[in-house]
Amino acid sequence: MEKGISRTLGGNGCAGLNSFSRAYNARSVQKRKKIGEVFGRLVAFLAAALVVVLTLAIIYFIGAKGLATFTVNGVSVSEFLFSSHWWPDRPVEQGGPMIGSFPFILGSILVSLLAVALSAPLSIIVAVFMAEIAPGWGQRALQPAIEILAGIPSVVYGYVGLSLLVPFIRNHIGGGGFSVLAGFIVLSIMILPTIISVSTDSLRALPPQWKEAALALGSTRWQTIRLVLVPAARSGLITAIVLGLARAFGEALAVQMVIGNTRTIPHSILDPVMTLTSAITIDMGYTIMGSLWNNALWSMGLLLLLMSFFFILVIRVVVRGGMVR
Repeated sequence: MEKGISRTLGGNGCAGLNSFSRAYNARSVQKRKKIGEVFGRLVAFLAAALVVVLTLAIIYFIGAKGLATFTVNGVSVSEFLFSSHWWPDRPVEQGGPMIGSFPFILGSILVSLLAVALSAPLSIIVAVFMAEIAPGWGQRALQPAIEILAGIPSVVYGYVGLSLLVPFIRNHIGGGGFSVLAGFIVLSIMILPTIISVSTDSLRALPPQWKEAALALGSTRWQTIRLVLVPAARSGLITAIVLGLARAFGEALAVQMVIGNTRTIPHSILDPVMTLTSAITIDMGYTIMGSLWNNALWSMGLLLLLMSFFFILVIRVVVRGGMVR
């Protein structure tokens, strides 16, 4: 009798202990999960805060430096933007410095827009081929080629343009070779991967039912692509082109190697030119921090930053408009 009671009590005691152990382990696991979740959120918040702080610091630093041209040195905004005379170290006895960045602004706009005009149609055609026409082996062959183009350093593009394109233009087209033409051809090749990749993703993101419905209604493949898929992906294609334009506008080294870098307004695509980025990279090493010349270069940097904001705003408006449609 006593042995039976002991066995019963012993079994119940073990069962209670096991239940307590399982509950304790479950609470421990839950506690560890909570700690891990809180730690993960904290790390994510700190990373996001760091990005915001760095962005604001860059904007403040470039803004303070760039605005000094107008607030400290007294140069008017209209003179800086629209004057074609650039002589920042001109002696006072000869009339004083001239800070006109219009030739550089015009050079950046010309080279970038012409590069996009050349690259965008070809990029969209390649994107349509990859997304809708190419067989599997064709996509597997094209994708690495596009990735290789995207990974080539800018200096390599510039060196190839300097070695092959500039002499070809000089010997077969005219001019000295270093020109707007050389600059936008090199840039158009550089921005191809950006426009192709974003355009391809936009086309592949379309619902397959749209293509099936168009084909079911009797449309040919070309009609489906031209009248249904490309218009439906319009916002993504415009975004790709704007991203390519932003990439072209901010490029410095490759363009600098082939455009000639003269501080004059070009009258044809065979004339040399200078862009904002090439003016900054070439002149910055010859200036003294805080001087008018140095501040003017920072003002060009501020102008490039504002152009970046403009491109981002355009992309957001285009994407939002595409989502509404």
